[in-house]
Formats: sequence, C-alpha cells, structure tokens
Amino acid sequence: MCRHLAYLGEPRSPAETVFHAPHSLLVQSYAPADMRGGGSVNADGYGLGWYAEASGPLRLRRSAPLWTDGDLPALAGSVRSHAFMAAVRNGTTGMPVVEAANAPFTGGGFLFSHNGVVKGWPDSTAELAAKLPITRLLTLEATTDSVLLWALLRERLEAGEDPLAALTWLTGAVEEAAPGSRLNFLLTDGRTLIGTAWTHSLSYRDLGGGVLVASEPCDDDPGWIPVPDHHAVRVTGEGVRILPLEADRSPEAR
Repeated sequence: MCRHLAYLGEPRSPAETVFHAPHSLLVQSYAPADMRGGGSVNADGYGLGWYAEASGPLRLRRSAPLWTDGDLPALAGSVRSHAFMAAVRNGTTGMPVVEAANAPFTGGGFLFSHNGVVKGWPDSTAELAAKLPITRLLTLEATTDSVLLWALLRERLEAGEDPLAALTWLTGAVEEAAPGSRLNFLLTDGRTLIGTAWTHSLSYRDLGGGVLVASEPCDDDPGWIPVPDHHAVRVTGEGVRILPLEADRSPEAR
C-alpha cells in the first residue's frame, strides 16, 4: 500500500526523515506500523523529489527496495530544500514493478504521490480513463492506478483548477467509480503542500519552521496530529488548515 511523506518550510535535508528519524521512511519500507488493507513491506521501489533554488522539481526513482541503495543517504544528505516528497512502494498484485511506477510523479512544476489502491482496477476506471486525451492515455509512464490518477489530476491542474478542488474532484470521481478505494494523495508545487486522508492513515507535525506530512509518524514526538478521514491538510507559509473533502470543489459544481 506504500508509504509517503512530504515537507514544506525552511530548507532542510530530506535525509533527516527519509533515513535518520527513528521511524524513518527507510524503516517504514521494511517495518511499517500502520499498513491498512494488506501488505507488510514496501520493497517495490522508491522515489525522492525536491525543489532546487533555480529550477523546478528534481527527482530520483528506482524499482529496487530503498534499503539496497547505499549511495542515496549521502546524496539526500547533501540536499537542502524548502519542499520535498519521498515514497516507498508496495505494488498491487498485477501491476508492474518498474521505475516509472514509483512516486513522486512530476509535471507542470508539481510533485504528486498516491498511497492506496483503486478497487477493481482497471475495469472500474475505464470510463474515467476515456476522458483523457488519447495522446496522454497512450503515453502514460506505466500501467498502474497511480499513474492514471496523476494523469487525470494533471489535466485539471494544467487547466488552471485550484489544486485542492482538483484533488477533491479526483477523490470523488474515483470513489464513485471504484467504491472502497484507498486514496491518500500528496501534492505540492513548492509553495503549497496538500495531503488527503481517504480510508488510509495520514499525520502531520509542525517541526518549527516547517511542516512534515507523512503516512506514519517518523518518531514518537507527541506533536504528531492525525488527519481525520475524508479530510485534507493544506500547508502554506501562513500555517496549516484541515479541510473536509467536500463532494466537489470544482468550478463546474458551484
């Protein structure tokens, strides 16, 4: 079912939470504490994305377990970024174990991750997929539910839709097409970070100078706050807000 995390705030190293925290993403790759809906390890790949000073997001992905990469701790330790996202993958049965199936996904200046599973894939989402331009559908990075969800979301973001509205639409559309799906999303453009909780665990913690959002707390600090189910956490320079995932925030529904 995967584990993921994202940070927004004053520059810091991704290595702190990916590798060095007591319950780091590395630990969550082989000993997760709150995997709901099946799975015990996240060994089908990993990804790390971050924002550099003078460019859009940079990204590294691999289809091997995170614990097999002896070079990444030093690489991540050399990076300091105001916004980053990382994920480890537990691939759903029948979906390919390939580099392109790993979050974070990128495009239009965004980083995106999906923690969960779409029920009844791929039949359940056939009508949704048919709404995509044929060229986008034929050039998907990988044949997985997460990649399709990113393509659907990206269409709305590129049309200028508010990110929270787009995420709310995506959650509602997939839940209607595939009831019981697990749909925890992370999305950032380097200025705003949004995380959604939909039948899966998600928490956040104010680190002082920045906020970390994660599938599981990375330590036992009492400052971790669970995000209520069917809600979103939105982090900006002005602070943190918890917002309900309403039926539809898109302009067409207003």
